[in-house]
Amino acid sequence: MIAMQYGFTLPADYDMTIIDRRIRDKGPMLDGFSNLGFKAYLSARKGEFGSRENLYAPFYLWRQPEGASDFLTGPGFEGLTQSFGWPKVRHWLVWNAEVADLRAAKFASCDILPIPAYAPLAEIRREEVTRSHAEAARRGVLASISAFEPSGWSLVRFTLFRDMPLISNGDQIYRVGHVSLP
Repeated sequence: MIAMQYGFTLPADYDMTIIDRRIRDKGPMLDGFSNLGFKAYLSARKGEFGSRENLYAPFYLWRQPEGASDFLTGPGFEGLTQSFGWPKVRHWLVWNAEVADLRAAKFASCDILPIPAYAPLAEIRREEVTRSHAEAARRGVLASISAFEPSGWSLVRFTLFRDMPLISNGDQIYRVGHVSLP
């Protein structure tokens, strides 16, 4: 499995209802996409939940790499780049993915952490899998993803929630506008 996210930082005075409308209109177009685990359409407004910026930052869980490749080379991504520009697409190899019924997802948190050089990766992986299992068992948690990428050595912790989560240091909190499912 591969986790993937790109994001767009929008101007402070950007009318975020444009993003809300885009999610509402275009979100269902990815429902049933081949090799998709899920796509969470995420947005954050400057000043809300501690966000410093207006953001549009979808997060994906792909069952197979071909799904990500098909999406990134397809008309949906091309249309996105024509509207918002060419994003840096971050991707991680999944260590653990706990996913429940995502139709009730309303909020998400994402924390991207550096992995220090020469860190004990097997130990970090065991700890992250244990942490992700425990997170998934918490009330109101609908998905818990833990993944890493060895190019820039980062770890991502992504969680989908039914209700507003407690805000912790480092986490970016998003509203979920739509979740596309296989």
